Amino acid sequence: MTSGAVDAAAGGGEATGGLEARLQSGASPRVRRVVGLVDTDSFAKWGAHLLATAPAHWQLELLTVATPRSASRAQLRSAFRGLDPRLGHLAAAPPEPLDVDAIVERLREDPPDAVLVSLIGPVAELVIDEVHRRVPRRPVLVTGLPGISFPAKWKGIFFRARADLFVLHSHREVRAYEELATAGGVAPHFALATLPFARPDAGRAAAAAGRRPPVRDSVVFAAQPSVPADRADRARIVGWLADTARRHPEWRVVIKVRAGAGEHQTHREQDPYPDLVPADAPPNLVVESGPMADHLDRAVALVTVSSTAVLEAAARGVPALTLTDFGIGRHLINEVFVDSGLEGDAVDLVDGRFGTVRPEWMHDNHFHPESENDWADRTETLMARRDDGSLVDRPAARRSRGGVLRRAWERKNALGPDDRSALGRVALVIGEPVRALKRLGRQVRGLVRPTEAPVLLAPTSQRVSGAGLSERLRDREQELVPGRDAR
Repeated sequence: MTSGAVDAAAGGGEATGGLEARLQSGASPRVRRVVGLVDTDSFAKWGAHLLATAPAHWQLELLTVATPRSASRAQLRSAFRGLDPRLGHLAAAPPEPLDVDAIVERLREDPPDAVLVSLIGPVAELVIDEVHRRVPRRPVLVTGLPGISFPAKWKGIFFRARADLFVLHSHREVRAYEELATAGGVAPHFALATLPFARPDAGRAAAAAGRRPPVRDSVVFAAQPSVPADRADRARIVGWLADTARRHPEWRVVIKVRAGAGEHQTHREQDPYPDLVPADAPPNLVVESGPMADHLDRAVALVTVSSTAVLEAAARGVPALTLTDFGIGRHLINEVFVDSGLEGDAVDLVDGRFGTVRPEWMHDNHFHPESENDWADRTETLMARRDDGSLVDRPAARRSRGGVLRRAWERKNALGPDDRSALGRVALVIGEPVRALKRLGRQVRGLVRPTEAPVLLAPTSQRVSGAGLSERLRDREQELVPGRDAR
């Protein structure tokens, strides 16, 4: 069943076109108030830029949720660059973080029509649950994942099952999540939106403002906090970048990081790239932060393992390279790039050989026409159901809630020191020993039955054709149980 069919069947109302059908000819759509909630750097960027693509009759507001990994003000200013006039002020004055209770109370006192829950998994689950329990005539709850979300991840669904709509960014992702949700007993609720950073108009602000575009003189490496995870592999990448800088002194080779010292990211980073740059690195190998859009304005090419930035580059026509030296596999988040034309290796990087996107790959993978997006229309339909009292609550994927104490534990687990409740402290005292025992049990099971190493496809490069990779990937996927890693 398609997402639209499930949406219509579950709510008992009209499907995507229902709202438009009720409007009289020439009537203006009703003004809607929509509030976005964000926390980490990547969720802040995604949530703000998705809202900036919303229909003009939506009045937008953005709030930052206080969590242990909330983005810093500098990260928020970077994330909020390039927004539309409704949110453009945020780049200069990011909202101060508010605790969950303060945000839920604000939603209770003055409920908006809809809330975009752009939060890391456990916090998203907590906020969605709090809104269901504490906000009468609750707003429509829309959620989603930033960046590349293929292969589908069960915990992405698990934490967000009670939201009314779950936004993804390619036809391939929607299919994968529908299959995984159905297999897990969760009714699909997925909608399609163009990834905000991969829109066809990305990067045209300077031209529109009449500014002279900067000189393209940089090869930009988009760093990721957890891919690859091994310190030795990350050091190898730095070595390849240093070799590239030596081979091409006319280029700036930029290690573009997403967080400075003391700043948090959506995923924890054990070995930051700046710490791995050798003392004898060439002077044209530099470490910089700031908005990716600014770096792409100067980019000769973009290099990464699997960062969403490669899609931003492709949208701008900037050549790119996804390094496959560590293989192609689920834990590297690079299976989506098989047959994209962007796969390469360290030899390609040092030689200055980069790829361009193959047209036949694009439609199913993030570059579909914007006319195929349905997230805003389906949100409108859900808001209309809220108006007439027919909005149906979706069940949680978590089957055993465990009552008040279990909710307190989940809250403490999501918010850490930002939860200052007495019940949270009690739950922590009881829950920590239980968690320690479970962790010990997993370690013992690991010794008795070691975890199988990730299955990888062989590296590929720009020097050889990638023909046949997609067939090998499909064959392997039939043998694998879908991954359960959190997002």
